[in-house]
Amino acid sequence: MATSVWKGHLTFGLVSLPVRLFTAARSESLSFNQLHKHDNSRIKQVLFCQAEDKPIPRDEIVKGFEYEKGKYVVIADEDIKKVAPKTAKVMEIQEFVKAGDVDPVYLESSYYMAPDEGGEKPYALLFETLKQTKYYAVAKIAMHNREHIVIVRPGDRGMVLHTMYYSDEVRRTEEFRTDVSNVTEKEMKLAKMLVEALAAEFEPEKYHDTYRTNLQQMIDDKVAGNVIVETPEVQMAPVIDIMEALKRSLEARKPPKVADAAAGSAVQEISKPKRARKFRSA
Repeated sequence: MATSVWKGHLTFGLVSLPVRLFTAARSESLSFNQLHKHDNSRIKQVLFCQAEDKPIPRDEIVKGFEYEKGKYVVIADEDIKKVAPKTAKVMEIQEFVKAGDVDPVYLESSYYMAPDEGGEKPYALLFETLKQTKYYAVAKIAMHNREHIVIVRPGDRGMVLHTMYYSDEVRRTEEFRTDVSNVTEKEMKLAKMLVEALAAEFEPEKYHDTYRTNLQQMIDDKVAGNVIVETPEVQMAPVIDIMEALKRSLEARKPPKVADAAAGSAVQEISKPKRARKFRSA
């Protein structure tokens, strides 16, 4: 397994178990260097002082915080070290919350949490308890010179830890809301059928970064002196009636006979005119 990024004890109540954290995921991308266009030589970024109108060396740079427009207070590295939380060896569970109450927008970085030597049994106990009760643990940990609130949840094979954004870090937009009052029952019925037609097991390995693949292929072609093939432009479907779009989508996802039968019966059902209710005259 990869090198652990944190080692210590997870505690809840009087229970304490040794654990290790390992980075669970990282982004992959291709990086480029900046070159001088006339000779393809690497360039350096020059640090420039506007007040003195001249370049300055890196050792003359200090950190500053703008507390008013154009006014700065200098902050030394030693000042930051004094107030930064020291990496602790204890991660304390504060409470347990229902899994369904945790909005994924709060989840930041992901880590695998594995038991250290001697902690296998209490680890397994907590893992299975969270799994059966459908609770997540909310804990506090000091790591990488920062205090984190984290979510600990049961994964497929063990526990996974997510650092969490604080409430004031999550953007709240009042305009971000959905009006469902104009959605008809007919549209909803066909939309549900389309969802069922597209339903599948979640298999992350079948999804790939095609842009990164195309970018690497383009680089390889440039190195080999080959002609660069342009990626075809995605053609947007014409805007049509939403009911017609749903019916066509269903027809495209199912075998012809099944699609015709399913979509046809659904359309017949939702297209039936409602009979007027008869009232007897008094």
